[in-house]
Amino acid sequence: MKYRIIIMSLLLCLGIGTNAKKKPANVIIVAGQSNTDGRVSNDDLPDYIKQNGYKHCWWSYGSDTISGGGQFERFWPRVAKPDNHERWGYDAIVYYLLDQQSKRDFYIIKESLGGTAIDTACSSNNGMYWNASEEYLASTAAADKGGKSLLKAFTENIGACIDNVLAHHKGGYKIRAFLWHQGESDKKMAAHYHDNLKKVVAYVRAYLVEKTGNKDYANLPFICGTFSEKSRDRSEQVVQALENLAKEDSHFYVVDASDATIQKDRLHFDAQGAELLGKRVYEKLMEVVVEF
Repeated sequence: MKYRIIIMSLLLCLGIGTNAKKKPANVIIVAGQSNTDGRVSNDDLPDYIKQNGYKHCWWSYGSDTISGGGQFERFWPRVAKPDNHERWGYDAIVYYLLDQQSKRDFYIIKESLGGTAIDTACSSNNGMYWNASEEYLASTAAADKGGKSLLKAFTENIGACIDNVLAHHKGGYKIRAFLWHQGESDKKMAAHYHDNLKKVVAYVRAYLVEKTGNKDYANLPFICGTFSEKSRDRSEQVVQALENLAKEDSHFYVVDASDATIQKDRLHFDAQGAELLGKRVYEKLMEVVVEF
């Protein structure tokens, strides 16, 4: 009887281990401009991140002409700025909190470039845009392939990451949410921001449905942050556009950052502001995602 109990216990443990391996790999996609890219020095990372680091977070990062290449590397905050690449944004906080919770590997696919707009009537860094209109997308290639479309660079890297890595995961994969912080560069055409961002979200969702065949991605949760009240590029019309989109789309979520502190440039979150938004985005993510 004693040996029978031991054997049954071992079989149960093996069964639990097998089921754990079959869990899909969690994936989050992230995009936006400078406050997504990260403008806080790594010297100002919270002590808990400096002490513990990231054990389970892998990312594929694209910016400007730099491609994520459909490959992942262990995450540590950096930006594609050779003169000062040791910087982080609110999302580094999100990843750390997920890292502490999940206890297993998860994946981030990120595309970000400071000073970039959706609307082509606005000024945008290196002439690159997030624009999702059919006309614009037909007129240019992905930013990392000699063109000007950040949206194409983003979705094409998502597809490459799926083909090269995620599709080979034993338990499959599940894209859980789309995180976004952008809008400062669209201040000039704020009246168009509602429709422009709506098209961006629809384009990414439709791409994922077509790429994976999973119709659930038509309702992929979209989580975005607002801007500090003190930001010189905060637009109340852009904020209102976000709020209106959330009312229209039950899978669109807005996280308030109006009380977040910013740097002396009156634009970028400082360490406290980035940490505040990161914690709030994480909390919203946990509300929205049933299992991570």
